[in-house]
Amino acid sequence: MKITLCLFLLLIFDGQLVYAEGFQTNPQLNKVEADINDVKQDMQRLSEEKNGMEELLADIEKHYGETASSLKTQLIIIEQQRQGIARIQQEIKSYKREIDSLNNELVGQVKAAYLMGQEQRLKLILNQQDPVISSRIMIYFNYINKERLKNLSNKEAAVKLLGQLDQQKKTETELLQQNLEQKKAEQALLDQDRKQRSKLLVKLKQDYSSNEHQLSQLQENEISLKNLMNSLPITDEELAVNVSQNKTQVQGNNEFKGDFSTLKSSLPWPIKGRLVQTFGSPRADGQWDGVLIEANEGTEIKAVAEGKVVYAEWLKGYGMLTIIDHGNGYMSLYAFNQSLYKHTGEWIEAGDVIATVGQSGGRNQAGLYFGIRQNNTPLDPEEWFHR
Repeated sequence: MKITLCLFLLLIFDGQLVYAEGFQTNPQLNKVEADINDVKQDMQRLSEEKNGMEELLADIEKHYGETASSLKTQLIIIEQQRQGIARIQQEIKSYKREIDSLNNELVGQVKAAYLMGQEQRLKLILNQQDPVISSRIMIYFNYINKERLKNLSNKEAAVKLLGQLDQQKKTETELLQQNLEQKKAEQALLDQDRKQRSKLLVKLKQDYSSNEHQLSQLQENEISLKNLMNSLPITDEELAVNVSQNKTQVQGNNEFKGDFSTLKSSLPWPIKGRLVQTFGSPRADGQWDGVLIEANEGTEIKAVAEGKVVYAEWLKGYGMLTIIDHGNGYMSLYAFNQSLYKHTGEWIEAGDVIATVGQSGGRNQAGLYFGIRQNNTPLDPEEWFHR
């Protein structure tokens, strides 16, 4: 009986002890749970900040590309204006030389008329030895003077007009130059802002992302590209009609036209540059499914074959991206661009400038990602390029 009672008391005491210990650990558990919630909130905040920064980066890179394209156009216009002014100035000099020559001739005529005097002129008119000759001489004399005066008047009017045009061209050039300086300043600010945002994005990724998450992010980018390409409209029928029309309208060189599959081993490179990543080479998310060509920012990118632009927009992980449909399931991709010159729905010819090399998509070095797809299956671009 005593043993049973002791066991009963021991069990009660032990239960109270366990309960007390459990009660004492509750604050610790609550603190752990609070810490977990704090971490989740921090992760959520960082995720939102990161997404916001990526959207801001997209806006900045789009604006940056538009500004760079605008600057390039302004430079071309300014150069054309300068050439036009140079031509006008040469024409003005030429007309002035002609006017000087006419002035010298007129001065000679005035001197001759003065030396002849009115008396000699009257004698010439009244000369009865050969009135026909005298009459003709007077007619020629008056005609030549009138024509020279007319030419002089025309040349002076032309010089005045050219002077006005020259001033107008100079004014336009000054305005363009001011606009150019403004655009340059805007680009510098955008470039600085883009770099700052890129640094912040890198910092956020470092704070938020583990290697595993970075791998997941890259895989998500690849999936988004695949989903995009699967969603693009099929243009085979329309493309076939356009190709047929081109063949009847375009004379001469038909290279890089027609069925894309026949162009293997003969395609031109979209840009000249060093191949820094080849198809199948390792990358964080697996392997490169295209090639990466190193080139200076702003280098013109040319379409490798004719086709239709089915995508020309910013895409996460690929930056400013152009996709061209060549028919029969073949597409070519041009990513990390600075500026896009062609829009969705436009038909392009082989060799058309479609974009410029950039470092969009959060990259820190300029280069072109180029890929070829057949029914969304990546192909090795080097097998298609002319060697």
